[in-house]
Amino acid sequence: MSRKLRSHISTQAFVGPAAGAVAAAAIVIGASWVALDGNSPVTLLVTALSMLVAIVTFSLLLIVRLQGAEIDSLTRSIDELLHRDPSTNAMNGTAFAKAVGQYSERRKRIATDSGGVMVSAIFGSYDEVSKRYGPEWADTVMKSLTAIIQSSVRAGDLVARLSMNELGIFLPGAAAENAIDVAQRIRARVAASTAAADGTDLPFNLKLGGTSFDGSAEFNSVRQLASELASEASEDETIAIAQY
Repeated sequence: MSRKLRSHISTQAFVGPAAGAVAAAAIVIGASWVALDGNSPVTLLVTALSMLVAIVTFSLLLIVRLQGAEIDSLTRSIDELLHRDPSTNAMNGTAFAKAVGQYSERRKRIATDSGGVMVSAIFGSYDEVSKRYGPEWADTVMKSLTAIIQSSVRAGDLVARLSMNELGIFLPGAAAENAIDVAQRIRARVAASTAAADGTDLPFNLKLGGTSFDGSAEFNSVRQLASELASEASEDETIAIAQY
């Protein structure tokens, strides 16, 4: 959020309640003068001042609340920037590792198996597309691949961008057979959507590797094995899976 926009929001948050307080004060004072006839001026003055103090206090509390909400919103925006890849809007590697760790810890606390399958999806043609069509097109392909993968997994599965040409997928509680089904869906949707800016087919070398593991496992080791399997896999191989 820009400094100018934050200033504008803060100004609006102050002006609205402050204007309301001024208007209310004017009404209170006007009503007091009208009611002076036949009443004690001191009593009316005390009443008017009490009401004015209450109104101003309420307005100030409202201003603080509005500004607090603005700060909370800004904090959430910054948090999103720190944990999201800007090109694909998927979580980044740091957020991915944290989310997988939190999942494992939750499963440990309820004495439930915290295993699953870690999948690495490597877009091997990233550099070729970048050189031929420009880096924007390469990132656009990564964004499209991310969307395809997200639509091919369950709502609770995790998808992250781990490097320029690699996406990580965590399938909690899944078996190798489930990962194969996911890989088949991904490949089918990629084949149906691959197109280039000039109408020709984009060079799309997609490699998939997966690590199946039971119980708790060290995140970096599991992820590294999945990445190595993907790197060494054949382009025509649905997915290369190994047991950790």
